[in-house]
Amino acid sequence: MTTVTSPLAGRAIGLAAVPDPVFSGAMVGPGTAIDPVREPSEAVAPVDGVIVSLHPHAFVVVDGNGHGVLTHLGIDTVQLNGEGFELLVAKGDTVTRGQSIVRWDPAAVEASGKSPVCPVVALEATADSLSDLRDGGDVKAGDSLFAWN
Repeated sequence: MTTVTSPLAGRAIGLAAVPDPVFSGAMVGPGTAIDPVREPSEAVAPVDGVIVSLHPHAFVVVDGNGHGVLTHLGIDTVQLNGEGFELLVAKGDTVTRGQSIVRWDPAAVEASGKSPVCPVVALEATADSLSDLRDGGDVKAGDSLFAWN
């Protein structure tokens, strides 16, 4: 079993509340979403593993069980072309839970007209393979979001 923890401080809102049909419809995979605190911060690894995909606005960490966890920093933030995001690791790096991956400012994302809401998705998982899913309440970076069985 893999415990997936929050990459950010904010409020858990669940995927259904994400203002993007691909995420809200769980087409990418099941999980939850964080409405982040509006202050400059660092998104951290939600699991121990290897960075297999890394963009300024999104990253995927695959753990030792082969579970890939996508953290997407904001909605439509690919359109910002990396502006306002600073990568702190490289693709292929081994990271530990809680290690800083990307530095960003959710308030600046919001000011640019994009949603800063961050989906945290279990890639290639089924909804029934997740348990203890957090879809409400305040979270700190490192708090448990869901268990992946």
